Amino acid sequence: MSDHISGTLFVSGALLSGRTVDVTVSGGRIAAVSEHGAAPAPQHAETVEAAGKILFPSFIDCHVHLREPGFEYKEDIASGLAAAAHGGFGAVLPMANTSPVNDQGSVTELMLERARKAWPHGPRVHPVGAATKGLKGEELAPMGELAAAGCVAFSNDGLPVGGAEMFRRCMEYAADFGKIVIDHCEDPSLARGTHMNEGVTSGRLGVKGQSVVAESVQVARDILLAEYLGIPVHLAHISCRQSVELIAWAKQRGVRVTAETCPHYLLLDDLALEQYSTAAKVNPPLRTPDDVAAMRRAVADGTIDILVTDHAPHAAHEKDTPLDEAPNGISGLDTAVALTWRLVQEGLLTEADMVRLWCHAPGSLFRLPVNRFTAGDPADFFLFDPAHEWTVTPEAMHSKGKNTPFTGWKLTGKVTSHWMGGHRIA
Repeated sequence: MSDHISGTLFVSGALLSGRTVDVTVSGGRIAAVSEHGAAPAPQHAETVEAAGKILFPSFIDCHVHLREPGFEYKEDIASGLAAAAHGGFGAVLPMANTSPVNDQGSVTELMLERARKAWPHGPRVHPVGAATKGLKGEELAPMGELAAAGCVAFSNDGLPVGGAEMFRRCMEYAADFGKIVIDHCEDPSLARGTHMNEGVTSGRLGVKGQSVVAESVQVARDILLAEYLGIPVHLAHISCRQSVELIAWAKQRGVRVTAETCPHYLLLDDLALEQYSTAAKVNPPLRTPDDVAAMRRAVADGTIDILVTDHAPHAAHEKDTPLDEAPNGISGLDTAVALTWRLVQEGLLTEADMVRLWCHAPGSLFRLPVNRFTAGDPADFFLFDPAHEWTVTPEAMHSKGKNTPFTGWKLTGKVTSHWMGGHRIA
């Protein structure tokens, strides 16, 4: 799985922020970054020829579901980290909706031990602990115990905290430990029994739809609580215009709110479910073209702070059902970087935006180490071939979950190799 490389590494002729550079790695850290050809490779260094390839710092995915413990038939930590390693992600934040729920330190420790055993050199797992016991929204989880065990944040993702009073207590308790709460913004009463976005498409298909208000009403609640309490909150997988307008308003007021979205909310709309496609069934649902346009602007202008995959792998038989029986979720770790590169090709984002959205901003938000390619930084980086053409197929994916609406898409750009701490992991 993880390939050990010892000694000094010399990456020659890579593209970094518009420059052609050579990078020297020693002792698992960046030793020097110089103009290509300015200095010879160190004696006895392993040289990697990187001509034409872009050098990116390892990305951070702040919202994944690794399914272990309890649902290893969908994904396990080893297979999820394989998808992360080959997808360009050096760190992932798995949510707590496992079985048992990650609401006690022993579960957190189990996850970390499984990760260390399967991928000793990374990708790294930074668990997100449950905000409430059993994700039931009734009693606070032991956040102190979870933080001590290694949780970096708290969330009830998958089963949102419907009660405002309980969510307030979650925010306050997490803040006592210097942690942030990630909220799955969904009003349970407005979203119950829905399978796609409520609108013209759901009406034509005869499918019960979820209104954008089911998301935005919870966004408004969280913003108002964050302002009142003076405590930060992070909003998960934002999907619609109304939500980003509320987030922009809050930021103008100085509210400590941050937000994320996923590539599928920037590239697909609810027409992807036209043929009752379960591969495109996700929560929150794919919205209208107008919502997609608003989301794209929000990512480009910084209203949305980070990108995440919300990697949600499922077994094939679970998605091979009628739409109203299929679980929500898209398997995203294998395709996210190439899909984001597509947004660069379209002119919506730049290479620098990719680094900000997938590395620097997530690292700052959750206080994780990142590589900025300065001397002493961790040697966590990957090479990306911007001209490599490939087709999304089940065979091209390292995750156990092959459930993606992007199957058959021809993408340009692929991760070709990945190092963490100077060790090649993909």
